[in-house]
Amino acid sequence: MKINNITFVEAINSALQISMEIDNKVICYGLGATDPKGIFGTTIGLEEKFGKERVFDTPTSENAMTGIGIGAAIAGYKTIMTHQRLDFFLLAMDQLVNGAAKMHYMFDGQLTVPITIRLIIGRGWGQGPTHSQNLQSWFAHIPGLKVVMPSTPSDAKGLLLSSIFDPDPVLFLEHRWLHNSIGEVRDGDYRIPLGKANLITKGNDLTIVSMSYMTVEALIAQKYLEKIGIAIDIIDLRSVKPIDFSCIINSLRVTGKILVLDTGVSTCSIASEIVSQIAIYHSNLLDRPPSRITMPDVPEPTSYGLTKDFYPRANHIVERVCEMLKIDGSKLIDEMPVISPHDVPGDWFKGPF
Repeated sequence: MKINNITFVEAINSALQISMEIDNKVICYGLGATDPKGIFGTTIGLEEKFGKERVFDTPTSENAMTGIGIGAAIAGYKTIMTHQRLDFFLLAMDQLVNGAAKMHYMFDGQLTVPITIRLIIGRGWGQGPTHSQNLQSWFAHIPGLKVVMPSTPSDAKGLLLSSIFDPDPVLFLEHRWLHNSIGEVRDGDYRIPLGKANLITKGNDLTIVSMSYMTVEALIAQKYLEKIGIAIDIIDLRSVKPIDFSCIINSLRVTGKILVLDTGVSTCSIASEIVSQIAIYHSNLLDRPPSRITMPDVPEPTSYGLTKDFYPRANHIVERVCEMLKIDGSKLIDEMPVISPHDVPGDWFKGPF
């Protein structure tokens, strides 16, 4: 089995190619799918390899292109539709909520809608309130939908392949700050089950549950916390609908403390759902109140004066963990570099826009 170091974008592209090789009923389309830049590079080469009937661009009509995808899925195709901004897809919520999500239930399981909707979330250059929203909890609220949020190239490939061949509608959310990340990815077809979390690190002191880009910040925080002898479990959810509560509970039985990280705002968030479920059904496992770190309950700002303090970072995680463990972490936090992202997570970031 060959292992390659590739980017998140290349892993997505690999999954798309493999799915289309496996099943000639897989179609891939969206705004920019056949553009030379290929939706941030994820669809490059697909049209040349599989032809214009299976890989194609669409007019700027989000509601119509979603309806086409749902209809094609009902007719026996496996549809992959991509929107370069989650925000644009909101024009098609009726098609998703009152159409695709309901079919399985309305027809007693006799009708399936195997559509995968790729949505890019998070901030890019010059983008503010209407181009950078993280609305995973909105989609997770809808019965009949599955919501996936990978954090690594390997997970991106394995989860996308599982999403494409799942009989139900799947929202596949890609954080733009992850697109250039690099990791080890297996060759060929492999599937990661939807709804199965990944225990990345193990420790006895505290459980951190994270998703998407916040997993990156959690791992940075963990490296600093190790310096003062704090060992934490980091659970990457991978799917936020369904949530792998069994993995969370198993960790909590050991640590007794939980901190949930979310890329969305706090009210009615995925983090809020996890905290509430723990508080209601598993409070006997807690020796501290559960906690969460999310973005503020305001639209994402545009100006640097506001964005520099808007996004939760590793230093915020370290500070909260120390508070929960009743440890003075001030010296450790002072050691950490102060990174105030505006449009990008750091100087190393080169795209996509």
